[in-house]
Amino acid sequence: MKKFEKKYLDFLRKQEITGEPFYDKLGQLNKFYLPICDVIFKKFKKNRKKNIIGISGGQGSGKSTISLILKILLKEKYGLNTINFSIDDYYKTINSRNKLSKKISPLFLTRGVPGTHDIEMLFKDLKRLKKKNFSKISLPKFDKSLDNRLPKKKWTKINQKPDLIIFEGWCVGAKSQSDKELKQPINKLEREEDSNFKWRKTVNEKLKKNYQKVFKMINLLIFLKVPSFKYVLKWRMLQEQKLKFKSKGKKVMNKNEIKKFIMFYERITKSMIKKLTKSANIVIKLDPKHKLNSLKINK
Repeated sequence: MKKFEKKYLDFLRKQEITGEPFYDKLGQLNKFYLPICDVIFKKFKKNRKKNIIGISGGQGSGKSTISLILKILLKEKYGLNTINFSIDDYYKTINSRNKLSKKISPLFLTRGVPGTHDIEMLFKDLKRLKKKNFSKISLPKFDKSLDNRLPKKKWTKINQKPDLIIFEGWCVGAKSQSDKELKQPINKLEREEDSNFKWRKTVNEKLKKNYQKVFKMINLLIFLKVPSFKYVLKWRMLQEQKLKFKSKGKKVMNKNEIKKFIMFYERITKSMIKKLTKSANIVIKLDPKHKLNSLKINK
């Protein structure tokens, strides 16, 4: 067995401790992960400056797991120093979101949508990671069980300039909507708690301006397409179970809390399913059993 295959299988075994089992491990490696790595490697070899890989998809679709698998393979098979992090780690602190909730809408207290991330910090960090004259950098860490950013001493230290940067997050690469689309509420949250649509209009404005500045830095976008939005609830609940396991008994959300929580994400997630299926460089379709089903590489 090759070294990269062993590392890949070891990683999956550890993941199975906190979640569902992985099926056809080597089949998935050869059908999905290695072809994706080949595309990334060829693009990087052609132009070493084009080194930011974006991964997006609905909550619980497997973005974090896939980004870690790609990191392992790109290092072990291709010898590329690869780092990965999530847009989730750039959530604003609870104090910052509290101020935003008082200024614009109480809905901004809940993390998730564009406007609840420190997008300027993210933009600066990406630029620093790409600089020719690289200097050590610490990337923020967010603890979802605390709903707050961790102190700087616990941030991720990057001591060496990365060859590749894998940047994942549920809304990475998302596009804004028209005012006409925004005015029509799509769920109970929007109807009852954003009747003046001030919250979703602000979210859309942030997505249209600040976030596109970051998304334009992405050189290759991978989109994980869920079968439909209803699976987001099911898979987000599984994600919460993993969080409970990792956070050693800290408070996590129950089913009703998750139901409301994903309403914050519903509008953009559904829009992404329509738009990114066509515009992303690589589209991975997931089946209802949460398995990788098909791979499409767009030109």
